[in-house]
Amino acid sequence: MPTRIIPLGTGEFYHVFNRGIAKQPVFLDKRDYRQMILGLSYYRFAVPPIRLSFFKTLPLDQKSYLWKELQTRNEKLVEIVAFALMPNHFHLLLRQEAENGISTFMRRLANSYTRFFNTKDGRKGPIFQGVFKAVHVSTTEQLMHVSRYIHVNPVVSYVIKESEMFSYPWTSLPEFLGDPSMAMPEPVLSLFSSKDDYKDFVLDQVDYGKRLEEIKHLVFE
Repeated sequence: MPTRIIPLGTGEFYHVFNRGIAKQPVFLDKRDYRQMILGLSYYRFAVPPIRLSFFKTLPLDQKSYLWKELQTRNEKLVEIVAFALMPNHFHLLLRQEAENGISTFMRRLANSYTRFFNTKDGRKGPIFQGVFKAVHVSTTEQLMHVSRYIHVNPVVSYVIKESEMFSYPWTSLPEFLGDPSMAMPEPVLSLFSSKDDYKDFVLDQVDYGKRLEEIKHLVFE
């Protein structure tokens, strides 16, 4: 993966996104989505004990032990505030927790997932379109709008119907409205009086195309 020249600030929020080369799909089935979710969870920690591919081969008791150690004794590179995975692209809302945290996290994630994808599908070479894009989220208004943009993106991209938005398993929206597991929704939810208010906020802009120009500068600088 190419090196990012502009440094990203620790403690700051960023909208991070990338797509497949020539807009080709990078998630072909549920196995692919699950692998990416696992990679997001695993590589957010600063010092993973082993490569994810090796971790997956361990007996269950060893996996459980290493996972507990990872969660209790390891600093994080990033906090994953929100995410959405679509067939040919993904969106992440990240807070950098360590110097060069986002760049390190994204390099490890992309390399790991590319190896998995290429091995499974018998191909070679990169699958993502160059270096990831990162937009600084500097205000609470941006934080709210970017989280909503990410959560409605599967509907806006015509991947799912509006009625499926709250059950679509490859976004953090169910974690925002239920019990968080990997995502850290507090920075966004703290701006609302309740989870129901956030749900209404998301639903208010499902028909995103009609108002995209109004907030595009908050998402794609």
